[in-house]
Amino acid sequence: MASQRRSKGESLFLRYFVLGAWALFCLVPVLWFLSIGLRPRTEIITPQPIYMPTFSLDAWHMIWKDWPMGYYLRNSVLAILGSVAIDLVLAIPAAYSLARYRYRGREDIGFYILSTRMMAPAIVAIPIFFLFKSMNLLDTVWALMLIYAAINLSVVTWIIRSYMLDIPKELEDAARTDGASDLRILWEIIIPAILPGIITAGVIGGIFAINEFLFTLLIASTKSAYTMSVALANFTGGSDGVIYNAIALVAFIAFVPVFLVVVAIQKHLSRGLTMGAVKG
Repeated sequence: MASQRRSKGESLFLRYFVLGAWALFCLVPVLWFLSIGLRPRTEIITPQPIYMPTFSLDAWHMIWKDWPMGYYLRNSVLAILGSVAIDLVLAIPAAYSLARYRYRGREDIGFYILSTRMMAPAIVAIPIFFLFKSMNLLDTVWALMLIYAAINLSVVTWIIRSYMLDIPKELEDAARTDGASDLRILWEIIIPAILPGIITAGVIGGIFAINEFLFTLLIASTKSAYTMSVALANFTGGSDGVIYNAIALVAFIAFVPVFLVVVAIQKHLSRGLTMGAVKG
């Protein structure tokens, strides 16, 4: 018995040791980025490596005082949350239709919705530019909300649909027997049952929106609509050259909230990334 306990303790220790080493290996690039953001520019590019860098807040003061980073951060949050809200409002009933109703062409419609994500964004860049120009929406956060929502709607719909397929139909049949309408069933039964999936779909849509650069650069031309992704490009040119410490610090600031959210919902996120790979 004692040998079994010792063997079990050694196995548990080895498991945690391997997992801790792997976590440290994955976090080293992030911590290295942070260290670059907290160095003076003179110590970033040097002929000899500096193992004990000087701590400096020059980049921090630069991004908040010399650059309107707070404005960019606000635009990013508004555009991402707005696009996620639009996607969820449209995706939930669309996913319910694809998961529950039987009609001709249902599978083709589902595949078409997902296939829009496979299209190269550059193909529709120019038409979208002129569309928003005719609507007087260029250089606005509203335009970013709409374009992010349009790009990610297919993915969000497919993820929510995969969760709906796991809900037993007997629950809906019992509710219909009691006289509940389809809308009431969706609101009171389906949505509460798949709430983790809805949150997962929203987070994945938000991550995709954060990473969107082409349409953001196309639509936003001034700080009134610039987001964090476009702000990073401002540190790669001009008379000051490439400002590496500012780039690293802004990238770290943008990374931390997403990392914390992903860690909080990692179990549901791994389920959502399958996007119904097993279920039809």
